[in-house]
Formats: sequence, C-alpha cells, structure tokens
Amino acid sequence: PYAELHAHSAFSFLDGASQPEHLFEEAARLRLHALALTDHDGFYGAARMAEVAESYPQVGTVFGTELSLGLTEPQNGVPDPEGSHLLLLADGQDGYHRLAGAVTSAHLAAGSEKGSPQYDLDDLAARADGHWRVLTGCRKGTVRQALEQGGESAADTALRVLLDRFGSRNVVVELLDHGDPLDSARNDALAALATKHALPLVATGNVHYATPDRFPVATALAAVRARRSLDEIDGWLPAADTAHLRSGAEMARRFGR
Repeated sequence: PYAELHAHSAFSFLDGASQPEHLFEEAARLRLHALALTDHDGFYGAARMAEVAESYPQVGTVFGTELSLGLTEPQNGVPDPEGSHLLLLADGQDGYHRLAGAVTSAHLAAGSEKGSPQYDLDDLAARADGHWRVLTGCRKGTVRQALEQGGESAADTALRVLLDRFGSRNVVVELLDHGDPLDSARNDALAALATKHALPLVATGNVHYATPDRFPVATALAAVRARRSLDEIDGWLPAADTAHLRSGAEMARRFGR
C-alpha cells in the first residue's frame, strides 16, 4: 500500500501538467491507497478533486498545499523563483479550514501584488495548533535547502525550526528520488536526521504530472512561466520524466534500502 502525499495538478499554474481527474485516474490504475493534492499557495483544485474522487472511492483524498515563503516579488518571469517551500497537509475538516484561512490571509497581505503571498512562520504555527502535517518538502524546502548549502548540521538547525513551531508530533521527514546522482546521499542524511529526532519518514514522488508522457508539456509550461525559450531554460529543467505517479511496488524498489 502506498499513498502519494506530494502531487501538483494543473492548478499549480504553469507548474503542474495534469488535471486532477488524470491524476486520480492514474492513481486508481496504480492502486494507490490515497492521493494528496498539494498545489501551490491555495486550494484551487480542491473542488475538482472532490468531484473526481467520487468516481474513485478506492483512492483516499488528502487536501494540502505547498506554501511559498520569503517572496519579495511575483514568481513568474524567472527560471528558478526565489524563496522556500513549506508543504502542509490538512488533518481533517478543521485543519482544512485553518489552512485555507492562512492562505487567504497571506494573499490579502500581498495587496495588489498578485502571485506574492506573504506568510509568517510563527503565525502559521499558531493557526495550525496541531491540525496540520508538515513535510520537509522538495529541494526548495527549508531543510533540503540547508542541507545543500550548509550540510547536515545546517539541515538539523532548519529541522529544529519546524519542530519548535509545529511540534514533533506533526513534522514528517520527506524523501525524494528522481534519479539524481545525489538523491541517495541526500536521503541518507535526511533519514539520519529523522532517526535522531524520532520523526517518521515518508517517501513521495514530488509529482508534477500523472504519467511520463506529460513531461514535454511540463517543460513547455516551465518555459512559459519563466518567459524563456526552451533552449534558454534548458539548464534549469529536469533531465528526465521522473516526476510522475508511481505504484507502491515501484516506490518500494526505489526506497527499499
């Protein structure tokens, strides 16, 4: 059994390349236990997700979002937007309402600057009150960014920041494997941190499209978002079609060790 807890749909504007119905169709084909929709800075796909999920009762639904922290300007127009990401999953209906309120307030705080929500980590922690699950996230998550920039001690410090705000019962260390040569070393370091702090581990696909054949669409969308040609943005693009949904058996093979 496997639940994909980190997936973006086309409602992550110019970042996700599959509609919620395609993600759920593929999740059902792969016999996934559940699917979390974690689009950027909002629940724009939540209504569509709820409708689609009725046709696939065997696939559980999780509602979440990936917040963009530390923004000073809108994220379109640059190959690699600034800031950090924070992946949050709502725990029940109360958690959903709390998370939706936090996102709404952040967009209102940005004023007329569309695409630049303003979050405060302490405010988020107060709003959560134990009703969200906090995953350490992708390469732009604060823990992974710290690991890349300062090694394991820096990653430990970044993880402690999340633990201090959200509590050890609510923080989960996320492992990713997209075939990058350094993915195993990063996962080893993160798994060691999880052991050190007695935290659970989850493996995710950091999914941006349902099936590998959507990869060309994803690269085209990335170019549009960055306002670059495909040749100009090539160095920032993933090297392969690895950000798709996988079965529990395939994830077990990738993360078994």
